[in-house]
Amino acid sequence: MKSKWERSEAMLARSRKSLAGGVSSPFRAKAPVPLFFQDGKGAHLWDVDGNEYIDYQLAWGPMILGYSNPNIAARVREAAGKPLSYGSQHELEIVVAEKIQSMVPCAERVAFTSSGSETIQLAHRLARAFTGRPLILKFEGHYHGWMDGALHSYKPREEETGPLERPCAVAGSRGQVANSVENVVVSPWNRLDLLRDILGRHEGEIAAIFLEPVLCNSGCLMPEPGYLQGVRELAARHGCLLVFDEVITGFRINPGGAQKHFGVTPDLATFGKAVGGGVPLSVIAGRADIMEQMFHGGVVFGGTFNGNPLSLAGAAACLEELDKDGGAALRHANRMGEALMEGIREHARRLGIALRVTGFGAAFYPHFTELERLRDYRDTLADDREMLQRFLRAALEEGVQLVPDGRLYVSAAHTGEDIAETVTRLGRALERAAG
Repeated sequence: MKSKWERSEAMLARSRKSLAGGVSSPFRAKAPVPLFFQDGKGAHLWDVDGNEYIDYQLAWGPMILGYSNPNIAARVREAAGKPLSYGSQHELEIVVAEKIQSMVPCAERVAFTSSGSETIQLAHRLARAFTGRPLILKFEGHYHGWMDGALHSYKPREEETGPLERPCAVAGSRGQVANSVENVVVSPWNRLDLLRDILGRHEGEIAAIFLEPVLCNSGCLMPEPGYLQGVRELAARHGCLLVFDEVITGFRINPGGAQKHFGVTPDLATFGKAVGGGVPLSVIAGRADIMEQMFHGGVVFGGTFNGNPLSLAGAAACLEELDKDGGAALRHANRMGEALMEGIREHARRLGIALRVTGFGAAFYPHFTELERLRDYRDTLADDREMLQRFLRAALEEGVQLVPDGRLYVSAAHTGEDIAETVTRLGRALERAAG
């Protein structure tokens, strides 16, 4: 039988002869079929074979306003007619920084980078310099980029995790500096009692607590009621900084990020993906006394493309739209996502499939599991991964694209009609995956 992805498969075979692995990020190779795309508009994509998809990957999250947003395109087109980079200051830097200040509670000062991994590296350095302490505390299953100092205990195997009350720091990659684990302390997510004990064992050593305020990278697990407030209090009590990694939640769960949504203000926060609506841009924001160490405290930071005019033109347009009408665009995205979450649950109930859907409207995850309660990363180890892979393949064949790890991102461009059609298609995908 002829493949519906004949041209994509041929292009992948060709690309493997020049591009390492055939793709520009190894994460993309995990898709059921690594497809090549030629166009996109709103919530829809077209691949090189002419197949159309309702898309819930959003280019791994950035396309919060959908593909080919006319306002972003117009701003970037205008900026492209001027110098593509100055290597010096320009007014858009101020405009976008002030806009972020107006939206994000912790943003007394802002700095721009090109990738989320860079912002985490800088946040590590700022925290250690500010506190004079060596250790970073992070949570099991949370992802903070691929650099040596941050890639620990992201998705460790069950046999690597160690006791729940004393989790092991597990390096995430071959070639990672072996002693990097000595600078990291790991805690379970959603357990204030265990976090309190771990902080006590490392009194005076931990510079900062880093976390995803919603555990989006390992199953979209929400913080339990009062949990983030409790972490904020423990950080203050132990003299640690609190750092929110809002690369996913920022400008997605709320125009002011998860910190605005949950009412908990961190000392520093990192942003990416949705902040630019598709252009390459990441942001670190936080307290002025911490951030100004880059200029008056000996903390080294730089980057040729920091504050790139093309990226900031896209970000200015994106943030204006997200902030407009009291955040109407994100309310719509989250409302559409909630309807889709419930539609998937209803199909699973009808088919007798053990399925839990966790997260929030604009970012959620289907867990094929018998567990009634999903609290932390270790709970996700019981998921039926083979069932998930069958579902992802069936969804793609039905013309619905999800993130290769199973996540769904919903944009402000998704319509009620898109959601209704997706519910129908994913119902068929569930039947095929179960059958």
